Amino acid sequence: MIKTSTLKITGTILLIAGACFASYGQQSAETKAWVAKSNEYTKIIIDLDKKYSPEYGSSQGLAEYDKDIAVPTLQNIKAERRDEEAVVTRLTEALKTEQNNFIKQDINIIITHLKLGFRQQDFELSRQVPFLNAASTVYGGLETLLDDQTPEARRQSAVMRIRKYAGLEKGYKPLVDIYKERVQLQMAGKNMIYPSKQRMETDLSRNASIISGIAELCVKYKVTGWKQPYAVLKKQLEAYDVWTKTNVLPKARTDFRLPPEEYAMSLESYGIDIPPAKVAEMAHALFKELQDEMKPIAEQIAKKRNLKSSDYRDVIRELKKEQIHGDSIIPLYEQHLKDIEAIIRDHQLVTLPTRPAIIRLASAAETAQSPAPHMVPPPFLNNTGQRGVFVLPLNMPASPGEKAADKYDDFTFDAASWTIIAHEARPGHELQFDKMVEEGVSQARALYAFNSTNVEGWGLYSEYITRPYMPLEGQLVSLDYRLLRAARAFLDPELQAGKITQQQALDVLMNDVVQSRAFARQEVERYTINAPGQANSYFYGFTKMIALRKDTEAALGSKFNALHFHDFILSQGILPPALIREAVMNEFVPKEKGL
Repeated sequence: MIKTSTLKITGTILLIAGACFASYGQQSAETKAWVAKSNEYTKIIIDLDKKYSPEYGSSQGLAEYDKDIAVPTLQNIKAERRDEEAVVTRLTEALKTEQNNFIKQDINIIITHLKLGFRQQDFELSRQVPFLNAASTVYGGLETLLDDQTPEARRQSAVMRIRKYAGLEKGYKPLVDIYKERVQLQMAGKNMIYPSKQRMETDLSRNASIISGIAELCVKYKVTGWKQPYAVLKKQLEAYDVWTKTNVLPKARTDFRLPPEEYAMSLESYGIDIPPAKVAEMAHALFKELQDEMKPIAEQIAKKRNLKSSDYRDVIRELKKEQIHGDSIIPLYEQHLKDIEAIIRDHQLVTLPTRPAIIRLASAAETAQSPAPHMVPPPFLNNTGQRGVFVLPLNMPASPGEKAADKYDDFTFDAASWTIIAHEARPGHELQFDKMVEEGVSQARALYAFNSTNVEGWGLYSEYITRPYMPLEGQLVSLDYRLLRAARAFLDPELQAGKITQQQALDVLMNDVVQSRAFARQEVERYTINAPGQANSYFYGFTKMIALRKDTEAALGSKFNALHFHDFILSQGILPPALIREAVMNEFVPKEKGL
């Protein structure tokens, strides 16, 4: 999983991602020339993003934006839309004269990104009362500055951001007041769709951890002068949550399901281009196949360990009893990272960098924001050495009405660490992102070409290519995680279609996929309130990667080289499957054939 960042706190959530140009190896002069020209086009939209969302500029390593914040008034939203529409017009004209195919691809990437955003925004403004979570917005704007990899000289700028969020600087209204005005304006509309009650209650119940997390970051990074403006902001955020509970929550819809039009746009944004029912049908079939594949491995482990039951569910439950605690967790992950790197080298799976990967535990606030293992990508516009970070949460925040947080047991046992490392670190997401920074990047592809189907497809494929070389226990749990991805691809659409209940989904995840209640809860929250449609992308992207590999092997025969194939895929960065396939078939295959 990749952590999402708010590019525009006025609405659209876009995963920060990147992509290299369609060439692997050293850049040629020709490549440098078209990338430079492409970047001139891309700068137009980048400048708009930085103008309307300075937090985004900071996240991309641009210190000149560190003291500024987005002002998400409706007036600014409409002004940004007019500017973006002008960009579409200008780029559409440029397509008529541009000759270079790569540049034309980049221009189309930007146009497609903007037009989908327009459709989503039109739906939001005409049909929806938004749930604007001020605490989450503020935390997201500050954690970019208050981070281990942010230069110390930039961190003090967080105080000015706090002051501006609180409306303590001349010319700035409190963020919570702007959000109130936005929500009240939408509430005055006719036949408006209110946010999900379940989502609101869940997020509001976690805001105390997020608000406390702001103070913890300021203390951790020794920021000075933050306490007084933070105290003001804290009261504002808490009062805003009370206002939301009083004025919006009673009108929230009890049905978590997205309107069909919104769910369709969600699937489109995640790169799923077939009907959700078809995805579910494919996933059900694979779910059964994977259970059959797990059976003999579970039997071997049961025999080796003298277990009473050889059912894969019981074997995994036994493996989960071997929990690693506290200070032993990160050393375990670091050791198995080295083991996986040895596998990668011994079996020539992909070319590894000489630098180490970064793994750390999540804070309570980070867990409240992103309660699953995830990769935090590095900045792409002005990277001064920052790298992606694999973050591992340890518990699930309590749900409304619950007294204590659920505890995960899914990530802190030896057998699970193998496949999680392969997915989040190497050869998975960490290589995807850091390789783009190191090898160079076309900015259109770096910032606007992201497709969840491809990025998560590579993560799951990374588990697939390393699994045969893991110990038996690691192989079983790796298959169990693939079983999870298949379950996602039928649970998500069937929940949205009303074919199953949330309890039935929890039962599948806890019983057949053998996940803890905490992990199963965050999964169901993902399908219903956090990111409906996104979870399908793992399974769908994996099927695309497997199909591409088979077709490449068929085209090359004995000349197929897995190391070359994987290095080429990574050199393309995070592109939609159709563009990856085009690059493989038109460039990689001919080059490998020696044509």
